[in-house]
Amino acid sequence: MNEDSDHGGIAMKAVRYHSYGSPDVIKLQDVGKPELGDDDVLVRVRAASVNAGDWHLLRGLPYIFRAQAGLTRPKAHLLGADLAGEVVAVGRSVTALRPGDEVYGFCRGAFAEYVALAAEGFVVRKPAGLTFEEAAAVPLAAVTALQALRDKAQVRAGQKVLVNGAGGGVGSFAVQIAKALGAEVTGVCGPGNAEIVRSIGADHVVDYTKEDFTRGGERYDVILDNVANRSLADCRRVLAPRGVYVHNSGDKGGRWLGVMVRIIHVMVSSMFARQSLVAGYVADESTDDLVALRDLLEAGKIRPVIDRTHPLSEVPEAIAYLERGHARGKVVITMA
Repeated sequence: MNEDSDHGGIAMKAVRYHSYGSPDVIKLQDVGKPELGDDDVLVRVRAASVNAGDWHLLRGLPYIFRAQAGLTRPKAHLLGADLAGEVVAVGRSVTALRPGDEVYGFCRGAFAEYVALAAEGFVVRKPAGLTFEEAAAVPLAAVTALQALRDKAQVRAGQKVLVNGAGGGVGSFAVQIAKALGAEVTGVCGPGNAEIVRSIGADHVVDYTKEDFTRGGERYDVILDNVANRSLADCRRVLAPRGVYVHNSGDKGGRWLGVMVRIIHVMVSSMFARQSLVAGYVADESTDDLVALRDLLEAGKIRPVIDRTHPLSEVPEAIAYLERGHARGKVVITMA
């Protein structure tokens, strides 16, 4: 739906990549504005955000993912997964949104000046009081955190929750969502993120360069693991006997299998464990959850943490920065 169209001859700027590689292969191109179907909305993108999936798609790593994405070159040429912007036109069948509405949500190919996408299932009205940049930082990262904690781990008030990788995009939302659910939260992060993690509500902050959380005496009801920098056995040692371990990310398995090594390990271990071990969790793109997050944002219970912003022309630099693995919260792309 978001592939390029030259109908009408009206050009826009959009990011494209036509081969796997470093951020240097990314091009900012003039392409046609997308066509508008009867069930679609045309959105002027005001901001988008960078996610780990962008550099995985760009690199074509791990190689096992190329079986679906394209063996020698990408089948799709789009980057960017979430956005905030303004509706500029709607299809004949669309009634829920109108031109002028400010929206946020999910979109493949969000690094572009305009996108066309289905009105149902992808965008909802933007949270009041948030800038476009703040709203664009929310969708994928916050929905991932929400579904992992609320649905997979079923976090309840009074439980002890540890978020490993608390300073990143998913982690910074997870700390706040766990607090909103009534949990006592420990955030594990690097020294550069400790102050931020504390400021967003973590009850305890562990600097992983000075302390190994898996060697302490504390036990946790839930561990949300965003980085997988400790072995599964070590994590399970500090997990309560009936606790829940949710694996979200981590790429310690090399270029061929990557994250699949950890996923397989968790899946096999889960067959023999009393603890609940959730492998390779991937969020569903849910507009219901975008609405739930909008309520939390408007109530002031969560807020986006933005490390830096880049213009559309600097998408390569933004992806390269995120790929280095030390971003504080989210990296956002803005449109002129």
